[in-house]
Amino acid sequence: MIKRVAITGPESTGKSALAKALAEHFDTVWVPEYAREYIDGLDRPYRFEDIETIAKGQLRREEEMVKHANRVLFCDTDIVVTKIWSDFGYGKCSEWINSNVKNHVYDLYLLTNLDIPWVFDPQREHPSQREKLFEIYKKELDFNSFNYKIVKGIDKVRLQNAIGYVNSLLTV
Repeated sequence: MIKRVAITGPESTGKSALAKALAEHFDTVWVPEYAREYIDGLDRPYRFEDIETIAKGQLRREEEMVKHANRVLFCDTDIVVTKIWSDFGYGKCSEWINSNVKNHVYDLYLLTNLDIPWVFDPQREHPSQREKLFEIYKKELDFNSFNYKIVKGIDKVRLQNAIGYVNSLLTV
């Protein structure tokens, strides 16, 4: 059975780089963040309704990629990200997202810490809110009793810490 690992956390905390590096290390595949592609394809600013569409697209991609995974699938973002994005940006979240946070649980969540610098990207919106958002992520993971580890460190140290957490998952 394929283990699923969600890389989650605030913007600009290295989720994409970590997902890709972990997939390379474990000789498997990873699911890129669908929101980037979706938002790039819009000819207007995204809206509240788009977040559910993005969440569904992310999960659809995950189901496609799991067929190609070797022991573990790394997901660059997860439904928790879309829930927090919606709640934080709009003060509400779709019922579909809320129910799927509880129904689509990963074997391990890697919560990326804030110990790497913010990098500008036109899709990133909250550079001064990272600490607040990190605490929201932690509370959401705790509230749902999800199996998670906080990934700290710079570059190779960060990757080695994440590898250790994944190795522990795979040896259970």
